[in-house]
Amino acid sequence: MANIVRNVGALRAAVAEYRGSGERVALVPTMGALHGGHMALVDAARGAAERTIVSIFINPTQFAPTEDLASYPRSEAEDLRQLAEAGVDLVFMPAPDEVYGAGFATSVSVAGPGAGLESAARPHFFTGVATVVAKLLLQCLPDAAAFGEKDYQQLQVVRRLVRDLDIPCEILAIPTVREADGLACSSRNAYLTPAERAVAAGLYEILQAMAQRLATGGAVITEIEDGMRCLEQAGFDVIDYLALCDGESLVPLSELHDGARLLAAVRLGNTRLIDNVAL
Repeated sequence: MANIVRNVGALRAAVAEYRGSGERVALVPTMGALHGGHMALVDAARGAAERTIVSIFINPTQFAPTEDLASYPRSEAEDLRQLAEAGVDLVFMPAPDEVYGAGFATSVSVAGPGAGLESAARPHFFTGVATVVAKLLLQCLPDAAAFGEKDYQQLQVVRRLVRDLDIPCEILAIPTVREADGLACSSRNAYLTPAERAVAAGLYEILQAMAQRLATGGAVITEIEDGMRCLEQAGFDVIDYLALCDGESLVPLSELHDGARLLAAVRLGNTRLIDNVAL
């Protein structure tokens, strides 16, 4: 079983020991409920460093009062089993009070790639993400940290955070891991009913079809309008956004250019799904 630590002092002591032996350290931040996507991050981290640390912390500051903090999937024993089998060296599992101590009064806000898209639907979200990621990177000071492209806007926010604050950490971007029918792996997939699960795979299919048409000359405005109709007809209840954006700044595009990204967020029953494809 991987070594488990629950406070920052023990985390830093372990990292200091690794560094004392001349070993590189890679961090994989997670909120638990691990799936194939998380394990791909672990594999990438293990390939980038001699020592791999995984954090499991369900960050309360990125949930609004109306969101699913209390019901967010939790599977500690199974998570630890998977991490042990994967050869993870250390698991950091702090309590909320360890991360946000008494009188905590600081937050990190990232504009630029943090504007629009997810922020329009969840204005609190990226301040919570940026704050906890900044804390984890400073608590651990890893040489590298792995993040998935499934949460593409989050990835760009983390890249900007690290660049702007001069945090000496390489950010590893790991391609989205998908189920056999194309649905992006997500802890929230566990919320889907069987009927909703059958509909959910249509999100990636529609994005792929849009990307193919855009790449062969389709007009951006027309394809976005058609894509919205396709999502509605496929059975998605609410479309939070469907947009073609620059792959780095995430500024919306009216014309296709190299490195563009097609991003979507939809709601199906009580579950919110996000996905993206590169063009």
